[in-house]
Amino acid sequence: MLGHGCEGQDLVAKDLGERNMKRFLDWLAWALAAWIAFVFVWYLQFKFTGDDGSVGLFTTLTDWLGLHGHEKAMRIGTGTAELIASIIIFDLPLQSLGALLAFGIMSGAIFFHLVSPLGIDPYGDGGVLFKEAVSVWLGSIVIMLIRYRTGIALIETYLPFVPVPARLRSL
Repeated sequence: MLGHGCEGQDLVAKDLGERNMKRFLDWLAWALAAWIAFVFVWYLQFKFTGDDGSVGLFTTLTDWLGLHGHEKAMRIGTGTAELIASIIIFDLPLQSLGALLAFGIMSGAIFFHLVSPLGIDPYGDGGVLFKEAVSVWLGSIVIMLIRYRTGIALIETYLPFVPVPARLRSL
């Protein structure tokens, strides 16, 4: 008889633990979304106003890519993509899409910092820009992992031709 009562208590404790973990992960996703949006929106002032540092960075990058004279288009385009990611990362049904967009933007930023003449410390400040890019990249991965179910639902709804493995639906 005592065994049955203990099992019931174990189930209640397990359910409570699962709810607490879900609540924690939900808060974590929102905190990371706020960090990502903060970083993106903070740097928009430099991209959209044509700040000398931003112009220099994108000029170095476009020249390295052989796209001479296209610094402004790349700078404004990157800023626009960051602004879109910053907005949709706060819409719960689209949060996984916003995180995916942030992941893509930061994958490009990290790649170009590592392989182009930019380097990881283009401003001589200890690589703050690079470190923030990595933190946004990691944060977007965490959000995608937390919100993977909504991401799969988006794929199945809007991209029905993309096969989603059954094991991903059941996680």
